[in-house]
Amino acid sequence: MEKVREKEVKDGYVEKLVKLNRVAKVVKGGRRFSFSALVVVGYGDGRVGYGFGKANDVTDAIRKATDKAKTSIITVPLKGNTIPHDIIGNFKSASILMKPAVPGTGVIAGGAVRLVCDAAGIKDILSKSLGSRNGINTVKATFDAFEHLYDAKAVANSRGKSLKEMWS
Repeated sequence: MEKVREKEVKDGYVEKLVKLNRVAKVVKGGRRFSFSALVVVGYGDGRVGYGFGKANDVTDAIRKATDKAKTSIITVPLKGNTIPHDIIGNFKSASILMKPAVPGTGVIAGGAVRLVCDAAGIKDILSKSLGSRNGINTVKATFDAFEHLYDAKAVANSRGKSLKEMWS
């Protein structure tokens, strides 16, 4: 299992490196190496984003990915420490099945999904990766699932009920 780089920064967000890839371009004089990095940034309160950066240096690629992740932050509707309902996220051939879990279950997820859930502040969740296991597509499928989650307050307002009536 690969080691995950995690860095906590002053602003209160957590930066997690999901994937670092070295790419070689063959030129007349030999090989030119460049790097691509996939980074997830989260505040632990439901706000999370991801970014993908490319550069000739590892640190530059990670910095670019972190900057893009900060600009792509979304808010995940949470119900306590879990998600409000079952959801399937899709991106290309990667699918992620996510289910809410009772308190104390923990994050039952693998690889990229675990990193995204940890960064978002989700403590209890069940997930299964269906289809492709590619890290980049898995992260995008996870974000697709998060974007399609219903917010309990918005649903209650649209139905003309109170939040307590909805969750009783």
